[in-house]
Amino acid sequence: MRILLTGGTGLIGRALCRHWHEQGHELIVWSRSPQRVPSLCSGARGIGRLRDLDGAAPLDAVVNLAGASIAGRPWTASRRKVLWSSRVDLTRELVAWLGDQPSRPAVLLSGSAVGWYGDGEQRHLDENSPASRADFGSKLCVAWEQEAERARQLDMRVVLIRTAPVLAPQGGFLARLRLPFSLGLGGRLGRGEQWMPWIHLEDEVGLIDFLLQREDCVDPYNACAPQQVRNVEFTQALAQALRRPAVLPVPAWALRLALGDMSVLLLGGQRLAPRRALEAGYPFRHPRLDEALADVLHRTGK
Repeated sequence: MRILLTGGTGLIGRALCRHWHEQGHELIVWSRSPQRVPSLCSGARGIGRLRDLDGAAPLDAVVNLAGASIAGRPWTASRRKVLWSSRVDLTRELVAWLGDQPSRPAVLLSGSAVGWYGDGEQRHLDENSPASRADFGSKLCVAWEQEAERARQLDMRVVLIRTAPVLAPQGGFLARLRLPFSLGLGGRLGRGEQWMPWIHLEDEVGLIDFLLQREDCVDPYNACAPQQVRNVEFTQALAQALRRPAVLPVPAWALRLALGDMSVLLLGGQRLAPRRALEAGYPFRHPRLDEALADVLHRTGK
């Protein structure tokens, strides 16, 4: 297949490139730094503008994963503009370009996040649950998906991938936790009762590849592991995997004071099930947290 990726130089994009390069697919990455793509993305070539593909051979698929880090820094007014532009505006530009092409790819797989649901508190959630729209993160995901859904008007199959925090050997949210937990300085966030969906990088890649191949798969899919855990359970599992104590909880008030609105990412949560992935028959390789953490930490030499 001939596949165009946005966000190809990110954590998930690089892993997808490795996977698809081994399968023999032709990979093109739209990037702000196209010259860096060959060294970061296995077997891919970089382009700096979508118009660089005008008149080229038709694409078979587009995978849209672009987006500045949602947790990289507090959600100031300027940061919100960056987050919006890198997701919503970029997806709008991508779909508009696809609409101008004489031959369009069959499918658009477009990224989103479990933040679409906002803070679900104790409710059981799946793909049929409504969006929250109560916080910036949820509003951002809703607008992001709406732009991707416009590709349906181009007779393209559209799949929306609502990704949970990804467990990976390098990068991802675990990279921020590894040092304090390794030093015995980790602990629950707030009361630790918030639900904390997660997914192993191998299952993120595996599910995206699965959805790419399955022509009957459309609309949203939750990219999260089947096992549902609370923050306190995740904290205990990570501490146990590192053979360290976890005795320094972070008070909710301190997180709200330091992070403002962005604290919902840590103090809110989603009791989320990957219902549609399971119904479609996707076989999770790492369905349990203790095994997933052991695998990731083994790969890092911890």
